[in-house]
Amino acid sequence: MTRKTADCRKYPSESNCTLTITGEEDEVLRAATEHAVSVHQHEDSPELREQIRGMLEDAPQGT
Repeated sequence: MTRKTADCRKYPSESNCTLTITGEEDEVLRAATEHAVSVHQHEDSPELREQIRGMLEDAPQGT
């Protein structure tokens, strides 16, 4: 299974967040959603989860 990455550095934010999350897709989606809610004050919703899922990228091999 291909590991996925969510990288806050690729998206502008007021906090200039530098967090990168890498793991299996479901793990990254869960952690990135929790991060978006707790740090970036987004509301947890199915729409947010789908938006985050769409932003995930394949992690470089070996990470």
